[in-house]
Amino acid sequence: MVSFSLLCTTRFDPFLEKFDWNNAPDGSPSSYLLLNYQLDRFISSAHLNRWAVPDALDYSALKKICDGAVYKVNDGKSPCKVRVILTPSGDITASASPAEPLHYDPIARSQFNPDADAYTQSDPILLISVDTRPTLGTIPMKTTHRKPYDDARVRAGIPPLGTPRTPYHPDDVILFNTSGVIMETSICNVAFYREGRWFTPSLSVGCIPGVFRRWLLENGRIYETEEHSISLDTIKHNEWVLVFNGVMGCQLGRVCCDGGASQ
Repeated sequence: MVSFSLLCTTRFDPFLEKFDWNNAPDGSPSSYLLLNYQLDRFISSAHLNRWAVPDALDYSALKKICDGAVYKVNDGKSPCKVRVILTPSGDITASASPAEPLHYDPIARSQFNPDADAYTQSDPILLISVDTRPTLGTIPMKTTHRKPYDDARVRAGIPPLGTPRTPYHPDDVILFNTSGVIMETSICNVAFYREGRWFTPSLSVGCIPGVFRRWLLENGRIYETEEHSISLDTIKHNEWVLVFNGVMGCQLGRVCCDGGASQ
């Protein structure tokens, strides 16, 4: 049996305080990206596993834990990636590392229409490859069990997380299950543009219920596939793809189906 802890990976960035959609539950500006959604997922995932949840674990407590990790790295004025772990016994620890600053609204790219819009933004377009074999052994929640995702990155020739990308490697890799249905990428949820909308795979295919995925669904930016799954044979080389997670928000990419990378 695979042993694991629950994982929350979020962004601390004072730049986020200007966006009302990211406010804390009390309506005040928040420097953490969707931290209230992270808390909800922590608690619901712990209950699904029948784990102990500390009685005092609320938004303020989680923020305090994250603040402690951030202030060990900087003075609270610079962006950080914050990693919070909840163990089966209910223990919570956090660590932080410097992150590249954001220069745009993290939800903005979800409004891109590939059929009508010309891409004119300054942030780079990601190169997203497609895995060469099905991914097995994933857990349908955010955990420390990363081996299936790391294996997919190795197959795609992607350096380990935290390693600077070179021009000869993709930025991420799309995973699919044994039925040939698209799940997610190695670090993001994913959406494809179909019939005038962005569609993301259903949780039933085995993808992680990402916090940014939840926000985009609740706010009508993306739609979950229901009757028609996004299968591997429908993915086209160089088509647009929307990827999103709780650290970077939304970014746009292009699918690379031939195993190559941009030079």
